[in-house]
Amino acid sequence: MIVDTHAHLDQPDFDADRDDVVRRAQEAGLEAIVCIGLDVPSSKATISLAERYPIVWAAIGVHPHYAGTLNKNALEEMRAMASHPKVVAVGETGLDYYRMKAPREVQLRAFQSQLALAGDLGLPVVIHDRDAHEEVMRILGKWAGSRPRKEGTMGALHCFSGDVALAREAISYGFMISIAGPVTFPKADRLAELVRGVSPSTLITETDCPFLAPQQFRGKRNEPAYVKFVVETIAKLRSETVDVVAKATSDNARRLFKLDLKEGHRP
Repeated sequence: MIVDTHAHLDQPDFDADRDDVVRRAQEAGLEAIVCIGLDVPSSKATISLAERYPIVWAAIGVHPHYAGTLNKNALEEMRAMASHPKVVAVGETGLDYYRMKAPREVQLRAFQSQLALAGDLGLPVVIHDRDAHEEVMRILGKWAGSRPRKEGTMGALHCFSGDVALAREAISYGFMISIAGPVTFPKADRLAELVRGVSPSTLITETDCPFLAPQQFRGKRNEPAYVKFVVETIAKLRSETVDVVAKATSDNARRLFKLDLKEGHRP
């Protein structure tokens, strides 16, 4: 069984065939999909999808592109949403200094506010980090250091794009490293080195759909079923079987998000 730990099934790209997309995911062997919020309306939509599909779980958050929307009322709405039994994380939150769709200080404020919320709620965080490695690590290190933690339970660095050293730093703070479609690209040498260079107990898999389709579907819409190509590539890079990697990464996802797959809700 496989887990897609980062999907955006609420996006309009799926409006025409969402039921079929979820069906194909199940046929491909997925046991869970974590649907990730981008702002308050999107977070509400992820919860609605989690209620509609037993295989889907929800993370609530405000992406750095929309950091300017995170005011006091939005935070209170998120706090209320977090009581839903299928909400398993806060995110995605973080910093994006590549596109800079929100000013740096606004992104920092939204990021730190959501980390504080996750700490209050006892939930892991899903982190977006683009061209902001140093600042993200500084903030996460301080946040993680202020909380009691167990290895691999603080959160996930989504669609990880750093090197082995950065990954090991994040792992030392209690974070999982999430591998997405780019690992399948022909010139993904740094990701290949990373996958070989860290323990399998620290890796999870994702699609980030509808974005970042694997090489087999590059340029087309991505969907949760395609996470199997990420798993297959990790297995090849690590010289392990697909079954071994699928079990390890899905076990890691269950542990991180406390997924009670039999009961269909968070314990």
